[in-house]
Amino acid sequence: MAKRISVLAAICALMIALHILNLALGGALLSFGIDPRNAESAYTIFTAPWLHADFGHLFGNLASFIVLAAICLLNGIRYFLKASLLIIMITGALVWLLARDNIHIGASGWIFGLWSLVIALAWFDRSWRNIAISLAVTFFYGGMVFGVLPVDSYISFESHLFGALSGVIAAALLSKEPRQLASSVQNTGELKFWS
Repeated sequence: MAKRISVLAAICALMIALHILNLALGGALLSFGIDPRNAESAYTIFTAPWLHADFGHLFGNLASFIVLAAICLLNGIRYFLKASLLIIMITGALVWLLARDNIHIGASGWIFGLWSLVIALAWFDRSWRNIAISLAVTFFYGGMVFGVLPVDSYISFESHLFGALSGVIAAALLSKEPRQLASSVQNTGELKFWS
């Protein structure tokens, strides 16, 4: 448990430190946001989630990130890191390919990915724990679904939408091995009992 808390604290500390550094540099780090379809900046799909426009943006994202990342970390640090990498890569790639021409920054795509992942796990890895978590997240964070709509020109709804999509993809990909194993055992025709 202590290691999981340390991972979460380190990620939050890094986001805060980068924001302070960005302020000290007069916003120079914002050039590491995603600039859609600019071939020279494709690498920014990995840097954009760490950057924020102001403290309101940063702390607004951190509040949701801490809760959703902590829930995801219940599956272990390795699972969380794999899921986060998939979410960041898929979200960033889709934003880079399809989003409006503007600089896209912030962890909201990552957050929406974690949100949809913990909900989707109720389907892909059916267990009472995952179902209970999914219901709780849907109840407390269900309003996030409206974040995928283009309601504010200053908000990257594309990051939210593609983040939510990438979370479902990550849940499916990370749940694939156990489901294949179970189906391959069933197809052998042997009688198996699992506890």
